[in-house]
Amino acid sequence: MTHRTPTAMGKERRYARLADEELIPLVGAGDAGAFAALYDRHSRAAYSVAWRMTGERQAAEDLAQDAFLKAWRSTGTYRPHRGSVKTWLLSIVHNRGVDGLRSSASRRRTREEVEAEAPRNQPNEAFSEAWGNHKRARVREALRDIPREQREVLALLHWEGLTQLEVSERLGLPLGTVKGRSRLGLRKLRARPELRTLAVG
Repeated sequence: MTHRTPTAMGKERRYARLADEELIPLVGAGDAGAFAALYDRHSRAAYSVAWRMTGERQAAEDLAQDAFLKAWRSTGTYRPHRGSVKTWLLSIVHNRGVDGLRSSASRRRTREEVEAEAPRNQPNEAFSEAWGNHKRARVREALRDIPREQREVLALLHWEGLTQLEVSERLGLPLGTVKGRSRLGLRKLRARPELRTLAVG
């Protein structure tokens, strides 16, 4: 069981009292806790928009994560007079989804084309640290309970930041096998009550 220190709990309570508009400049300054607070508040809504656009769970997860990466890098583009932070975040999900779907009538084909051919869209170092700090404590123990081959794929995808195609090449596995192991592993993680809100990553 992971025990949070009083200092950590105090910071979480402080972020919880801040409005979204107050968190945005903190996120822009690289504050991992502020990003975690925004993620906790809006990840479900982001996933819902992504799901409506893609109709597929894995594609929706990929789209929602991509949108949060974009938001992390683009806090300077937020303008309060144009709407709430939630509206801004969901517009990023929508726009990224439209960009992805425009190149092909087939959602599945579009996702695989982007994965195979598009430039890598990896989180920067600050984002990686924020993401890892927020998720690692809850996920580490749960990972011990899933099969080794699924654990290996998830670690490469979500902690080392590789794409599914790169994991396929590194492990010498078909791309479909990598996707299947990722889906099964994530499903088992979400079966744990404390991880049911894990929408992306």
